[in-house]
Amino acid sequence: MSLCVIGAGTAGLCCARRALEHQLRPTVFELSNQIGGTWVFNKDVGVVDGIDIHSSMYENLRTNLPKEIMGYPDFEIEANEKSYITSQEICAFLTRYADHFDLKKYIEFNSYVIRVLKKGNKWQVMVKNLLKKTLQVHYFDNILIANGHYHTPNYANIPNAHLFNGEYLHSHDYRTSDIFDGKSVLVIGGGPSALDLSNIISKSAKRVTLSHHLVGISNSIFLKNVTTKPDVKEFDENGAYFNDGSYEQFDVIFYCTGYKYAFPFLSVDAGIYVEENYVQMLYKQCINIRNPSMAIIGLPFYVCAAQMMDLQARFVLSYFLGTNRLPSPKEMHEDTVQNMNRLWKAGYKKRQAHMLGENQMSYFTELAETAGIENIKPVMAKLHIESSNCFNENLLHFREDIFKLVDSETFVKIN
Repeated sequence: MSLCVIGAGTAGLCCARRALEHQLRPTVFELSNQIGGTWVFNKDVGVVDGIDIHSSMYENLRTNLPKEIMGYPDFEIEANEKSYITSQEICAFLTRYADHFDLKKYIEFNSYVIRVLKKGNKWQVMVKNLLKKTLQVHYFDNILIANGHYHTPNYANIPNAHLFNGEYLHSHDYRTSDIFDGKSVLVIGGGPSALDLSNIISKSAKRVTLSHHLVGISNSIFLKNVTTKPDVKEFDENGAYFNDGSYEQFDVIFYCTGYKYAFPFLSVDAGIYVEENYVQMLYKQCINIRNPSMAIIGLPFYVCAAQMMDLQARFVLSYFLGTNRLPSPKEMHEDTVQNMNRLWKAGYKKRQAHMLGENQMSYFTELAETAGIENIKPVMAKLHIESSNCFNENLLHFREDIFKLVDSETFVKIN
């Protein structure tokens, strides 16, 4: 069986490693000249040589999850006196992982995947070598898509945004706070990045206003020149009207409004489509129901990502290799519809279809039991939930927390 992996970040690396366990020789196509995916800092933004910059990494980033839950199930991040580490340390960890399992010889760097097309029982993959400026066409039996989901900005649709005469920026293109020196900045968003970046940029900006609709977020978690406002009702040339009837002027609109799932290289007949950030139709959020020789690794968010990606890779490969037999397309479709209907009834919106959070352990267990493979340790999900609560309650100081895993069920905070 020939196997293609798209991406050599956290997801792609464990896909390659798990394939090698089964004596498969994967071909991994990586756009950049190094491993690490979204963790690799690139000072460039926008478009370079006709290709969108993939990385969203900014200068001096430290993780917003403890390292204790960011390693792979059987390959931990090396000992460190801190729990919240830098992006450079994550990159070093991924390099150590790749070296340990001798993965680099399977990676085609500087390879831009242009098109993935179904040709009979094969996947035709057209790739541009960015150094040689050449095009190559490859054929594979199976394909794992591991291109991440922090690369295509999602903008809030706010009336009259086109009228605003000041600057605007998405967090995807943010690299350093210097660009906000002395300016009044409106941050739009309610996710972890919006909250975190409001404090970070406030050290340079004249003032920062965070517009969000979160419930139960205290102003005490922000620095003194950060204020909060409800959602923006509309813009004008100089600022924003808010839903509470107030108006403020701004120099910059800073969108921290997340990302879109995007697979620009997939042809229509691949059988994958995205509707309001809900990727369809996938069995167990990874296997392409219409073409089950394709799977997407790493879609769910608010999770222990590396742990989940490794589990998904093992899950998918058990079917690719015939260890397990997939249900019929009809049965997979019905299973997916049943799972999603539970979410809709619980009040989830389509854009939250892949959001797990407190439900992640149930998802992990579902994969493990369905495929008969080893599950993720429950302590991972428990610490993920605890650290997320610490983030929301103590935004200014949560990175000072130090955690230690005691066993598969228990962790302790040691400071």
